[in-house]
Amino acid sequence: MDFPRSAGVLLHPTSFPGRYGIGDLGEHAYRFLDFLAESKQSLWQILPLGPTGYGDSPYQSFSAFAGNPLLISPDRLVADGYLPAEAVAEVPEFPDARVDFGPVIDYKNGLLRQAYAHFRAAGTPEQRAAFESFAAQEAGWLDDFALFMALKQKHVEQHGGVWNTWPAEIARRTPEGMRHWSEALADDVELHKFLQFLFFEQWLALKAYANERGIRIVGDVPIFVAFDSADVWANPDLFCLDEMGAPEFVAGVPPDYFSETGQRWGNPLYRWKRMAEQNYDWWRRRLEAVLSQVDIVRIDHFRGFDAYWEIPASEETAVKGRWVRGPGAAFFEAMQAQLGELPIIAEDLGVITPEVVALREQFDFPGMKILQFSFGGEKNSLFLPHYYTQHSVVYTGTHDNETIWGWYRNASEEERDHVRRYLARSGDDIAWDMIRLAHMTVSVMAIIPMQDLMDLGNEARMNYPGRLGGNWQWRYTEPMLTDVIAYRLAELTELYGREIVDEEPEPAYRIEVEEP
Repeated sequence: MDFPRSAGVLLHPTSFPGRYGIGDLGEHAYRFLDFLAESKQSLWQILPLGPTGYGDSPYQSFSAFAGNPLLISPDRLVADGYLPAEAVAEVPEFPDARVDFGPVIDYKNGLLRQAYAHFRAAGTPEQRAAFESFAAQEAGWLDDFALFMALKQKHVEQHGGVWNTWPAEIARRTPEGMRHWSEALADDVELHKFLQFLFFEQWLALKAYANERGIRIVGDVPIFVAFDSADVWANPDLFCLDEMGAPEFVAGVPPDYFSETGQRWGNPLYRWKRMAEQNYDWWRRRLEAVLSQVDIVRIDHFRGFDAYWEIPASEETAVKGRWVRGPGAAFFEAMQAQLGELPIIAEDLGVITPEVVALREQFDFPGMKILQFSFGGEKNSLFLPHYYTQHSVVYTGTHDNETIWGWYRNASEEERDHVRRYLARSGDDIAWDMIRLAHMTVSVMAIIPMQDLMDLGNEARMNYPGRLGGNWQWRYTEPMLTDVIAYRLAELTELYGREIVDEEPEPAYRIEVEEP
């Protein structure tokens, strides 16, 4: 697909400011979109929006279709009549600069249950009709997801919560088990359907606000899904599971320069032959769902469609595995036949074979370029920006990288010298020097993490791959989003031809909440 030359910002909604301990889809999200419009940006890239599981990672979600209820804005619930104003009159003292997930989850879950109770008791006919319409329209994934979440809550203390440890009749989804548990947990099932209704009502309103301002949202689709998910529980025949429902093989990458034991991700692998027999229907529904939520899709670990590293589930590391052919071009041909031209960005980082490049180029998907990777090798490295091609997306770094300041401070003096001479800069303003370099490349899109725009070090890093705990927590505070950043970013965007001219945006959005 051909994309216009453009620029944008990488920021996950959990990083917005606000008094509820985690960024949400309320006023600060709309202020951020106003900032993007003022800065002449036309792209907002996010991480996966699903409900987070192990380690609070958006890449380990309980569903490939559902949204994260933690992102629901309490202020919007009040403004829309789903909560009384006094429900948010007193809020715990949460940290401003990070997400403390444990207390936040406890608080927001209680608040969301209160919203459900309020809806049950005092919901308007219009609200009830909208909820019923949503539940009917999304039943294909929503029914299984809502029951899955209700079952997890029921069995988390008795069996640890993972679905294949549940009683056999429901773990294996027998008709009797499904009927019994659907009836026994009917109220909790309805709660989870209601929370999804609230999430999508708020998210789609935010997306409409972005699109009205000429801003397209770049979503993120991990190639694999979590084992402990509604997707695997509801579709066990599509995954490599044994007779007990446990994974036979799991995903990862082999040992390389960065890790002697590789990376064992633990996601169950697909039975691609079975999926092909069904014309990849599950994947069609997955992409169709995400494309209703975002405008462009970044596919994480794109190379897995050509070949993936198969690790026996019994192995503790990724050392003992083998490369297995993926579905290749047949998959994307089937998706295009069913969905039309695909607005996809291919995450093609790491060791990429000519076959992967050929697959990406066959379907005209732009790949990714990371400026931090440009200066770590030889002076004539093909990763240097003067070798970039137009059909690519350039970043200073991603959610998995250090910030530019963190990277620069930790680089060798030889590497820093190479950077300074390449940029013809002193390095005193290295983050913005690299932002300028990204914008001046021929890459069709330039996307900058918010941390680099704010000149932050590794204290603001979003994720340390392989580290357990302490990830996905960074938040900015309201004063950090300054007019100076907007001015500098707009100047670079105009200077290097990345501005997409559109109509002037309407006045800034504000939520009106009555004081209790």
